[in-house]
Amino acid sequence: MEKFTTLTGVAAPMDMINVDTDAIIPKQYLKTIKRSGLGEALFSEMRYKDDGSENEDFILNKPAYRESKVLVAGENFGCGSSREHAPWALHDFGIRCIIAPSFADIFHNNCFKNGMLPIELPQEDVDKLLEDAERGANATITIDLEKQEITGPDGGVIKFEVDAHARHCLLNGLDDIGQTMQKKDKIEAYEEQIQVARPWV
Repeated sequence: MEKFTTLTGVAAPMDMINVDTDAIIPKQYLKTIKRSGLGEALFSEMRYKDDGSENEDFILNKPAYRESKVLVAGENFGCGSSREHAPWALHDFGIRCIIAPSFADIFHNNCFKNGMLPIELPQEDVDKLLEDAERGANATITIDLEKQEITGPDGGVIKFEVDAHARHCLLNGLDDIGQTMQKKDKIEAYEEQIQVARPWV
């Protein structure tokens, strides 16, 4: 998993509450188990018209936000079914951080497992970032996970808190497999011990 230390990029404002996982990645795209290619389907029912052309009014179709790395959203982001394809699609599009007043628990955990940083902030801080994000291409912010700070386009700093274990895993690029591999020596030693003590197993 790619490490997350600092991130600088354009923040896209999505001032909507209760954005569920079916809106993030509709069910017809869940047949694949590949993590790549899903960025094209991200928010597809809002991004595209019935004829397949782009909806020019949708935020991520606007020129200033096509390369956004941060999404600033409303409360309860990622609610609904527990599809892991939702963070896959966001990540494949290029989103590495989502900032909102609250997240659905399963989506929140899935973000960390897929190299993305979900940041919960008080509504007033989110409102400030939404206002900043309206600047378009000038809405560049920097997120420092080590310091747990967000620096806005005007230089203002907002502090945030992240679970210590989740933060450690992101900073070091450790998904579940990576965490297990850190204990490879102990696992191999245990297996050797078992083979001696219980050769019939």
